[in-house]
Amino acid sequence: MREDVIQTDLGYAPSQPRFQVSGLGPEFYCQSDSGVQRNEKIVKPKPVVLALTCWLSLLALLLPVASFGSDALPFPGRLGAVPKESGFAMKGWFVWCGAAIKVGDEYHLFASRWPEATKFPEGYRANSEIVRAVASRPEGPYVFSEVVIGRRAAGKWDSGMAHNPAIYKTGDTFVLYYIGSDVGSRHRQIGIATAKAITGPWTRRDQPLDLGVASDANNPSACFEADGGVKLIWRTVDLRVCISAALSWSGPYTLVNSNVWPAAKLEDFFFFEHGGEYHVICEDNIGQVTGHERWGAHLFSADGVTDWKPCREPVVYDHHIRWAGGGNFVATRRERPWFLIEDGKPTHLFTAVYDGQHTWNQPVPIIPP
Repeated sequence: MREDVIQTDLGYAPSQPRFQVSGLGPEFYCQSDSGVQRNEKIVKPKPVVLALTCWLSLLALLLPVASFGSDALPFPGRLGAVPKESGFAMKGWFVWCGAAIKVGDEYHLFASRWPEATKFPEGYRANSEIVRAVASRPEGPYVFSEVVIGRRAAGKWDSGMAHNPAIYKTGDTFVLYYIGSDVGSRHRQIGIATAKAITGPWTRRDQPLDLGVASDANNPSACFEADGGVKLIWRTVDLRVCISAALSWSGPYTLVNSNVWPAAKLEDFFFFEHGGEYHVICEDNIGQVTGHERWGAHLFSADGVTDWKPCREPVVYDHHIRWAGGGNFVATRRERPWFLIEDGKPTHLFTAVYDGQHTWNQPVPIIPP
């Protein structure tokens, strides 16, 4: 995609040998701690190793596991390579966030941008706006189309900046969740804009959503039910994760969980339902779920409100992106995960990446099992 990015010769494909636990479905791979693929000689295991393997297999059966298993769970071994000339970037702008949706034969990406003349990431607090870009395929490249949510007259909740877009279609309405601040304010709140067409016009609200607790709010992600109800996951300024629910996107919202995961600092959520369970992909801010700072983590819950657990394979992504044709880019920061879901399955992972100087949104394909 870009010639000035950091390149390495590290691979991130799982190395051989691999073995499959009978009756479980997911495959477990033998891989070095560095993540480097190696051509290792397969050695016949000793009886004590076989006994240990069987014991671990039995233990795995007893552990809590997300039911949609390996056929839909993206982890580093299933993230494919992409051309460098893909994703969405804008010269002179920091591009961040990224929420993709397919409408007709086109893919629409809602992202945040602010001038590179300001600092990263702090410049977004007073300068961010939400834009829409379009591509003919999921990987892009995406081409800028329009500003969707920009500055407006002071005195509104989102007059000064708009950020963190999350786009959905429910019924005949497109609903865009995002955060905003008034001119001169650093207090972020969550609100919505709606439209009957993906191209607009977009109707903005004069007031933010009342989510059941007064707080600086960030990172909204919604999960819509078949009956039009919605659960919204979001976080406070100190990374306390909350869930609010409503009978429809218009509200009113009720706070149903005020501390989803007190044991860790999590942010940047993607919230979805699959196979009768609820799932959240998020950034593990200080590595308390994945063991690695700012890697992508996967949690699940039976009811989408309580009793959230990490999946047995909790890592969704790290900071490595593989280029088609060879080469491996290591992002300085890789955040804001979003799944493109088609026919009920995640097909692409979108993340915002920073190489130490420039930013863009980078989709990568999820390799089918």
